[in-house]
Amino acid sequence: MTIDELKQLIKNGECETLDFKECFDKEAIETAGAFSNSKGGTILIGVTDKGIIKGIQIGKETTNDWVNQIAQASNPRIIPDIDVVTIDGKKIIDIVIKECPIKPVAVKGKCFRRVNNSNRLMTPQEIAHMHYNSLEMSWDMTPAKGYSLKDIDEKLVHVYRNTANTTGRRKIPKTETVHQILNKLELVYNDTPTWASLLLFGKRPMRYMQQAVIHCGRFKNETLVIDDDMIEGSLTDQIEQAMDFIKKNIRLKFVMTGEPRRKSIWDYPLDAIREALVNAVCHRDYLVSSTISVRIFDDRLEIWNPGSLFPGVKVEDLYKPHDSHIRNKGIAKVFFDIEFVERWGSGIGKMINLCEGAGVPVPAIKERQQGFHITFSQDIYTEEYLQKLGLNDRQKSAIKYIKENKEINLSIFKELHKEVSEKTLYRDLIGLVEKGLTKESGTTKGRKYLLK
Repeated sequence: MTIDELKQLIKNGECETLDFKECFDKEAIETAGAFSNSKGGTILIGVTDKGIIKGIQIGKETTNDWVNQIAQASNPRIIPDIDVVTIDGKKIIDIVIKECPIKPVAVKGKCFRRVNNSNRLMTPQEIAHMHYNSLEMSWDMTPAKGYSLKDIDEKLVHVYRNTANTTGRRKIPKTETVHQILNKLELVYNDTPTWASLLLFGKRPMRYMQQAVIHCGRFKNETLVIDDDMIEGSLTDQIEQAMDFIKKNIRLKFVMTGEPRRKSIWDYPLDAIREALVNAVCHRDYLVSSTISVRIFDDRLEIWNPGSLFPGVKVEDLYKPHDSHIRNKGIAKVFFDIEFVERWGSGIGKMINLCEGAGVPVPAIKERQQGFHITFSQDIYTEEYLQKLGLNDRQKSAIKYIKENKEINLSIFKELHKEVSEKTLYRDLIGLVEKGLTKESGTTKGRKYLLK
């Protein structure tokens, strides 16, 4: 790296792969561990948190001593690359840490990972999953010691076989035994089923893992519960039962379209809700003692599952095309075979498209309480609601157009209401902004109006 490149790096500031330290200390070694557990990174010694180059005085053996300190404190051992660089007459130390292929790396018994520009102590669950992932393993594909194939419900395996054959995603001869089927799926070792086998095909899955259930509730407000169900059974059965609970507790209306059959419209697109449930069951962290929760309110439906996003994955990344990170590979394999999953990494995009197509808000996603939380909201822009706000018919038509086409501009609005002056139509659009219903985007000439 040249001096100019190093100066630019310092100017850009600390980030996920860059850290500044005024001196070499315990935190510098922890940062080395965090970088090795993430994408690697650079530690610059002699630079303040604000990017001011102060420099540092070192002796002949200082850098060798630092290399030894980092190596001795870490397991597996980290061997950094260290250079002494002089910038504007001041010495700084450039310590480069590579990503470790075998994770996690512990620093004096503690494991850290890099989150934005800081180091975070990893939870036991994160440590376990990072270890499995570094070995290209998955917790649910490890043997469930103490259990045998006697704990597997053969009927459930046969249902899976028939469904996989029907979808065409896996051809399984009817002559194959349960052991042969599970063996090909890598869901049994000798005669010991894996955890995925027990959760998918076990006779009583909750007996093996009490947290492997879906807790559904219908709430009148944050504290008043008017319907409640703890759903047990195989993972596929849980999804079907949870969908039944949801349909029982959300509204269905019928719309006459002029066709022989009336159109059924639910508060939320059911396929989007189902996709969210499948994601929750497939990607939850089964090592955490919490259950998946479904909470239904008058105006929204929330689904939460234990298990944070994978290191390096941010919530905003999920709204764009992204690589799939599979926490439970055994469960995911079976879900794919029976078409519970279409293709990896497409679930969030599918939910968004379904909600937009149904004219309801895009689901809101966030990390909450070390878990994944998704909220589906109802279409608040109903005729009754818009009437209460005192909108005129033109403004209502603008809202309807935006719901169907995502945006509107003055030119399009003029086409919808040719008999009205441009000045009046502009006031209509500005009125929607002032009421907090829409927001403006773009310059004056190409200004668009979108729902907030």
